[in-house]
Amino acid sequence: MRLSVLSIAYPLAPIGPDAAGGSEQILSQLDHRLVRDGHNSVVIACQGSRAEGRLIEIPLDAAELDDEVRATAQQRYRAAIRQALARWDFDLIHMHSLDFHQYLPPEGPPVLITLHLPPDWYPENIFHLDRPKTWLQCVSASQLRSCPPSTALLPPIENGVPIDRLATHVRKRNFALALGRVCPEKGFHLALEAAQLAEFPLVVAGEIFRYRSHEDYYQREMLPRLDGRYRRFIGPVGFARKRRLLAAARCLLIPSLVRETSSLVAMEALACGTPVVAYSTGALPEIVEHGRTGFLVDNPREMARAIHDAAKLDPAVCRAAARERFSADRMIGQYLSLYERLARSGASRTAEAGASHVG
Repeated sequence: MRLSVLSIAYPLAPIGPDAAGGSEQILSQLDHRLVRDGHNSVVIACQGSRAEGRLIEIPLDAAELDDEVRATAQQRYRAAIRQALARWDFDLIHMHSLDFHQYLPPEGPPVLITLHLPPDWYPENIFHLDRPKTWLQCVSASQLRSCPPSTALLPPIENGVPIDRLATHVRKRNFALALGRVCPEKGFHLALEAAQLAEFPLVVAGEIFRYRSHEDYYQREMLPRLDGRYRRFIGPVGFARKRRLLAAARCLLIPSLVRETSSLVAMEALACGTPVVAYSTGALPEIVEHGRTGFLVDNPREMARAIHDAAKLDPAVCRAAARERFSADRMIGQYLSLYERLARSGASRTAEAGASHVG
């Protein structure tokens, strides 16, 4: 079945192979596979995005990302979605954004909404939408358990990473790594504290988005803990450099302060043969096998001890676990099967949901 899919990204973060956010990376992988397999892929995303399919690029020209900029972007998205639906016939619309409810299309093609973030970050009414043929889908079992009861919920599709592209031969070096968006909930200041307690070098890499709270967090919590030598911040990195850093690090630190729904960077680290030391929250215990592919900890002191213990873990075991459990091919195959089922749907919501979560 040849599919025509409209994918809708978060309005304030560009998509592409080097995207910082998890939802942007997943959308990019799906867009790439749709095009490769001969399907029609149209993507609505903000300025600076890259897509394999047809990209409808929405201007984003603000110096700072605030509520006014967000409202303007949502208005532009509503217009772009109307124009796309008037121009093309789509079998399915796939929405990936936190604020999707602000520009949810009117009744028409089936809509799949992947919830990439903690359920309590969304308005409660998204679990009881009136729009027909509208489905919600989680990215982990723990995230699904955290959702309120809803007949719109489908079984989760766990995230995956490009295992073969992450394979590289890089010599292990004597540093730990923290990698991701720089914002308060990622807790990078706790990784810096743990590295100081462990007396171990730490490299922090990631992008600081133009939100006032993110920039303030960096200035207030991270900058005073950096010394430019043993604890360094190197800014955003593209895929190739990220792969080298992940492969060379003794371990990856994830001191997240929120219930993570997934962790692409943890999966990427394991694919590179690098153990993960993570706070035991959300879906992270579903990814990290304590004492085998990493360690689950609860505070900086435990993280400091685990940094040293990570040297005892076998990189080959990490790589094997990633190949067995976190393949992007597995994830994409599940999405494409779901796309076809929803596209064919004359079925009712209850019949389509099958094993959906009811509390």
